[in-house]
Amino acid sequence: MRSKAEPKGWFEWTVQAVVHAGIVLTLGVLLYLIVHVLWNGIPYVTADLFAFRYNTTNMSLFPSLVTTVYLVAGTLALAIPLGIGTALYMTEYARRSSAEVKLVRIANETLAAIPSIVYGLFGFLFFVTFCRLGYSLAAGILTMTILVLPLVVKTTEEALLTVPQNLREGSYGLGVGKKDTIMKIILPVAMRGVIAGIILAIGRIVGETVALMYTIGTVAEIPNHLLASGRTMAVHMYALSGEGLHTDKAYATGVVLILTVLLMNEASAYIVRKWRK
Repeated sequence: MRSKAEPKGWFEWTVQAVVHAGIVLTLGVLLYLIVHVLWNGIPYVTADLFAFRYNTTNMSLFPSLVTTVYLVAGTLALAIPLGIGTALYMTEYARRSSAEVKLVRIANETLAAIPSIVYGLFGFLFFVTFCRLGYSLAAGILTMTILVLPLVVKTTEEALLTVPQNLREGSYGLGVGKKDTIMKIILPVAMRGVIAGIILAIGRIVGETVALMYTIGTVAEIPNHLLASGRTMAVHMYALSGEGLHTDKAYATGVVLILTVLLMNEASAYIVRKWRK
């Protein structure tokens, strides 16, 4: 066994150099993308971009912004209870080594690896066509719920597994029931991992395009009910850049999209922190 005072060998130096290079590359690409979008988009963030109605003159993103907020709120309202409930069942109620838990885990990992276009085709065939929801906000919410559910389940399960077992045993030893133990001890301790899963889910919802084009549609209007069509900011940005005539507006939409994701993430973290207290 090599002592701490012994100098590092070539293998340790190589691994360390590769790790540092990966960190620098990742941060560099992220910084480049953010600076590129901000540099090309900020000059075109004008008042017309937030007009209440979209037309071919202003290319307003306001209807897409409202639709995105509706979609995120509806998807999280379904995905968070289902995801956290599934993870709690797998870790706190069922035997962790049972065949049922293993089957759910395999199915969850398989769903997480499926490309988003497959979810879009499924949502189109089942929700839009078979359930006759049409291109609507409801079809988009249901499709995105299925898409982000594996992510929420996985991150929540991993967070719950990191809670020390002696906390559970101490709570049960003091006569606290399972429900109170979960709500007042286990979930608050695992809340950082749960928040991470929610933030990742928000990013996945906001950045999705293909699955939503097949389900929610591309209408640049504010949906006034669940069966109305619309378009998210990611789809709006894709449509503008695809036309090739309003690239400046697409970059401006990207700036607003980045700010929206940051605000949603911070709002989610704030709500969970208040609940944890």
